[in-house]
This record gives sequence, C-alpha cells and structure tokens, in this order.
Amino acid sequence: MSGILNNVYSNISFALARQTNILTKLQEQVSTGSRINRVSDDPSTAYQVLTLNTEKGSLENYTNILADMTNTLEDSSSIVQQMASVVSKAQVLVTQVTSGTYDQESRDNTAETIDDLLEQLVQLANTKYNGQYLFGGSDTSTAPYVIERTDGEITSVTYQGGSESRIVSVAPGISSSAYYVGEELFSSDRRETPVFTGDTGAAAGTGTSSVTGDVWLTVTYDGTNYQVSIDDGATYVTADGSTNQAVKDSRTGKVLYVDTTGITSTGVELVQVPGTYDVFNTLISIRDSLQNDRNLSDAEVRQLWNDSISSLEEVHNLLVQKESSMGSKIEFLSGLESNLEIVKANTENETSQLQDADIAQLAVDLTRYETLYEASLTVAGKLMSLSLLDFID
Repeated sequence: MSGILNNVYSNISFALARQTNILTKLQEQVSTGSRINRVSDDPSTAYQVLTLNTEKGSLENYTNILADMTNTLEDSSSIVQQMASVVSKAQVLVTQVTSGTYDQESRDNTAETIDDLLEQLVQLANTKYNGQYLFGGSDTSTAPYVIERTDGEITSVTYQGGSESRIVSVAPGISSSAYYVGEELFSSDRRETPVFTGDTGAAAGTGTSSVTGDVWLTVTYDGTNYQVSIDDGATYVTADGSTNQAVKDSRTGKVLYVDTTGITSTGVELVQVPGTYDVFNTLISIRDSLQNDRNLSDAEVRQLWNDSISSLEEVHNLLVQKESSMGSKIEFLSGLESNLEIVKANTENETSQLQDADIAQLAVDLTRYETLYEASLTVAGKLMSLSLLDFID
C-alpha cells in the first residue's frame, strides 16, 4: 500500500515540477521578449543567432571604421581646399608683379606676403585630426613636414612622414586608406626634361635627374676648366665635356645630369624641372626671386616671375586634382557605409525573427498553463490528503 502512495506522490511531484518549469520559461520569455534565453532552449537556433550576432558585431565595427575614415577624409579634403586657395592668392600676387609697375619696395612687401602664405601652407600640411597627422601616411604620430630657417625665413621644407599610406580593412575583402602620404599629395610626379634658362651653354644631360623644382646652376672658370655647381658653390665638379655629367647637390644628395659640351661662359642660371614642383619650395623660389638676393638683372627676374606663374599653375592643379580624388573616395566610402548599414539591419531582422518571442501566443500559452497548474494543484491537494484510512472498507 505504501508503494502505491509513494508512486502517487512521485507522479504528482514530477507533474507539478514540470508545469512549474514550463510556467517559469513562459514568464521569462514574456519578461525578456525572447524565446531563446540560453543555448539549451533551442541549441540549433541558438547557434544561428550566435552566428548572426557575430556578423552584426563585425558589421558595426566596419561601419564605425568607415564613419571615422569619412570624417578624416572630409577634414583632409577641407585642408587641401584651403591650400589650393592659398596657392591661388600667390598666383594673383605674382601676376600683379609681372605687370611691371612694382618697384623693389613693393616687391619686398609681396615677398613678405608670399612668406606668410608659405607659413600657412606648412601649418596646414601638419594638421592633426583626433591626435593623428593627416598627411604623414603610415606615420601619423610625427609631424610630416620639417622646416629649416635662415634669419627667420623658411629656406627648406622637407617631408619626413611615412612613404606608404596606412591601409585599413573597411569591409569584407575591401581595404582603403584615409591618411595620405604628403610627399605624393603636395608634390607633382610627372618629371619632364630639365629646362636651362640661362646662356652659359649648359644643357640637359641624357640621364634622368633626381633634382626637383627649381635648381640654380653656377658655372665658374678656373683659368683652365669650367666648374659646375648646383649647391650655391658649396661643391664643384670640373666640366668634362660629356653629354651626361652628374652634378650632385651636397645638401640634398640629389643629382642633375648636365650636357657640358656646349658650356662657353660663366654665370648663374635657373634650371627648371617641369612636373616635379612641390607646393612649398615653389613659394620659396618665388619669394627669393622677389627679394632678388642673387642680384639678377631686371630681364632675368621678370622672366623668372613669368616662369613662376606656370609652376604655380602646376601645383594648384595638383591640389585641385587631389581634392577631387578625395571627394570621390569620400563618396565611395559613404556609399559603402550605407550598404553595410542595410546589411546590418537585415541581419538584425533575421536575428529578431529567430529569437523574438510571439507575445500574443505567449499570453495564450501562459494563461493555459496557469489554469492547468491551478487545476493540478487542486487535484494534487486531494490526492496528497489520502491516508491508509481512505482504503479501509
């Protein structure tokens, strides 16, 4: 008899415990709004949800990167636009000087203005965004441009940033960069044959020179041979009468190949290398020509100013092209970010469909199981009150 009662009690306890667990699970789903709160609720679906959540996290990371890169590029584009505006101001000033109405005092004043514009350009090129230099390429922690001064004036601007852009993954299988290499951004790289503007008889050699922009060639005569220099007389090489003699600048290590076969006189002449001008040294050359520290003739400085207009045009066009390129990249990254946002939203919807509980159905199930549980408690109460006396006839 006791065995029968034990079985009754065990079955009742099991049934009540089972219904309690079901009610607890239903109440948890109602409170959380999710039908899967632990892997054991639905292992297969839980794995799908976990995979989708991982994908969503990855997409969020990509969209955050894209947003930051877009902001960085927009800031860079604004800086380049400002630099182009500065160069435009310099173009106007040089054009005014070439009119021939300026005396030396006016030229000196213009040179001071050009020097101020040069200071602005260097400052803009060393701009930071979120604590990182915009135009240092892969090296964003160091100012990309360093300057040297003589008597307070900038005499050289040298790039010291990274030689490569910092590449970042912006989407599955897609990489891009937001931090430009300043040397590529502000320097033209379409080298043409050097142009010798003087009358010493020197001409362009057959080799590919490494000098850039404007170079001053000094030719002297020692009584026996002509001597040639491109570092303002710091070092000389003896003209050997070849068509391709290398003349090295001891300050920079750069080389100009000179055809020395036709040298017939001494003097200082400007050598221009079209397609290699950079923003900074172009303004340095213009400022120096306005000050005329080399004591050139009026005809020579006027020719120099006229030539400066084309060099300014070259660097201005370079900046405009770079700004346009940045705009295209910003548009591409913004479109990519929008696409990823759509994919992320679809992933969230799919996750919601798998995980979210049907509240209406839960309300029905909860009411049904609460009623069943109450009925079970009533039956259990009666069964649990049975004793041996109930079985004695």
